[in-house]
Amino acid sequence: MPPLVEPAAELTVDEVRRYSRHLIIPDVGMAGQKRLKNAKVLCVGAGGLGSPALLYLAAAGVGTLGVIDFDVVDESNLQRQVIHGQSDVGRPKAESAAASVREINPLIDVVVHNEVLSTENVMDIFAQYDLIVDGTDNFATRYMVNDAAVLLGKPYVWGSIYRFDGQASVFWAEHGPCYRCLYPEPPPPGMVPSCAEGGVLGVLCASIGSIQVNEAIKLLTGIGEPLVGRLMIYDALEMTYRSVKVRKDPECVLCGKNPTVTELLEDYEAFCGAVSEEAQEAASGSTITATELKSWQDQGENIYVIDVREPNEYEIVSIPGAVLIPKGEFLNGSALERLPQDKKIVLHCKSGVRSAECLAIVKNAGFSDAVHVGGGVLSWIKTVDPSLPAY
Repeated sequence: MPPLVEPAAELTVDEVRRYSRHLIIPDVGMAGQKRLKNAKVLCVGAGGLGSPALLYLAAAGVGTLGVIDFDVVDESNLQRQVIHGQSDVGRPKAESAAASVREINPLIDVVVHNEVLSTENVMDIFAQYDLIVDGTDNFATRYMVNDAAVLLGKPYVWGSIYRFDGQASVFWAEHGPCYRCLYPEPPPPGMVPSCAEGGVLGVLCASIGSIQVNEAIKLLTGIGEPLVGRLMIYDALEMTYRSVKVRKDPECVLCGKNPTVTELLEDYEAFCGAVSEEAQEAASGSTITATELKSWQDQGENIYVIDVREPNEYEIVSIPGAVLIPKGEFLNGSALERLPQDKKIVLHCKSGVRSAECLAIVKNAGFSDAVHVGGGVLSWIKTVDPSLPAY
């Protein structure tokens, strides 16, 4: 493919020194490094994937590097988000990442977007950059990033991580498929756990993040064969990489022959569904707070508290008195025979999403007075017992 950007006029003496190992590679050379200098790349997210991506994009000499993130650094981030340090805990991630990037390479310009990426600002922000590197961890933002990139004619490098598995691809509707061609519809709510729910091997972030930077450099400089039309799948436990062809869907609602999505959706959260409609209906009027649960326990109410998380999560922290019955046992029905008929069922998970899904199953099985804890363990830690470890 042709280079994405034109080369800058020149490299300074300092830049020649800094990028000398690039310059002596024939495929990169002076022209390629000048293109990197002239490039404007936005990294969406300064978390697990954004951390290595930002560091290596900066080290490579990308002239203008943008970072957008609205979150703040939490201690649980430090296991994998290597762009942040202990002293950054509580600091906005975008600002912390920008400081690290400037330390890596003071010769580049860093643009900080310390805000939520939304339908109101995504088009204006993306329009300022040549290439987008997507380091998001939720489906709503992924679909929004894809739609905005397609509508603006921008390529973007996508990555995804979970436990020991990673995926990466390049979506560029002008030359191949978009994200919707691969995933026309988001998965059912609660079907795919987030990294916060299922965990991720810290070093996996570096593996996939570095692949994203590799693809970005190839696109910007016009070298090699980018992952357009290919999905790279990495298994860290088996140490295997495999590539799957992804074809452009002629019926794609966004980039197909007769697109029906011609502008951003009004609500991507609703499109992806934080929880299913059935779970929302079940939770309506049947949601209690963590403090209410604590009050019930203190008053000796006849309740049966069930933790629907996974065993390893239960080992980290648990609500006193809660019995572990993982969500999977509710999905296959085996949990129902373990539920007492003479007690009020109280379900909880980490944040309230999984427990809402289980609540719908329990109510359909006849436990009409069952409830779940909004905010789950996180709410318990925040409002009842701050001494417990968050995760």
